[in-house]
Amino acid sequence: MTGAGRGRLLVVGTPIGNLGDLSPRAAEALRSADLVVAEDTRLAARLLAHVGIRRPTLSFTEHNAAARLTRLLGRLGAGETLALTTDAGMPAVSDPGALLVAAARDTGAAVEVVPGPAAVTAAMALAGIEAPGFVFGGFLPARPVSARRAALQGLLSAAGSVRLPLVLYEAPHRVVGLLDLLAEMVPGLPVVACRELTKRHEQVLAGAPAEVREALSEVRGEFTLVVGVPQADAPSAASLDAAALAAAALAAGIAPRTVADLLRAGGLSRREAYALAQGR
Repeated sequence: MTGAGRGRLLVVGTPIGNLGDLSPRAAEALRSADLVVAEDTRLAARLLAHVGIRRPTLSFTEHNAAARLTRLLGRLGAGETLALTTDAGMPAVSDPGALLVAAARDTGAAVEVVPGPAAVTAAMALAGIEAPGFVFGGFLPARPVSARRAALQGLLSAAGSVRLPLVLYEAPHRVVGLLDLLAEMVPGLPVVACRELTKRHEQVLAGAPAEVREALSEVRGEFTLVVGVPQADAPSAASLDAAALAAAALAAGIAPRTVADLLRAGGLSRREAYALAQGR
């Protein structure tokens, strides 16, 4: 569909549940693509069918990203248009799409974004927690338990140091454990748990961590949790070992630049903060 020359990578936001949330511009981007790159091709096929589009699809996941990258860059080099999607929300946010975005830009392809829904902003809108921003932690490490605990402690401390709420994603089979950890670490902190956002069985629960855990009617579907701003008696960045805090934040997927900013807010010098943020 596109001629020879520089290809285009379209980063297309997809609905987080309700297919009716796909924007007209996103539908047009999918229609214009030579190939739809998807986290799950079955879900991509359902989305394409919803808007009456037939396009070839190719999976791109954390397990096959390295093997698929050369092939996709070759197609961009041939002048094709690729549409990068994810199962729900914005690609490259808590999924492997960032690898393709960076590589495409490095090879000279045009990279364009078609914004769409995201669970993190939808949950913040529903939470009713007044704040000028938030700290996004994505998914905590799945295992071991010590890594999950360290990552959560680091994120809570980082959020407390800048006085912002913390937003986390969690899978259904781990959400109870996450709420138990929160009940242990910050028992009085407000938590808003959003389940199945925009879907038929959407559920939003608010309260202390133990109260939310008790009120969960079903542990099914993806969860987005908004954790209120830690109070003064919660652990702060200054009370923790800076190297441990940086390691936990990096393990949780926070960008090095953001980690450095948080460490500087905790009192470290610019040189110290950026060294720790780079793992040195």
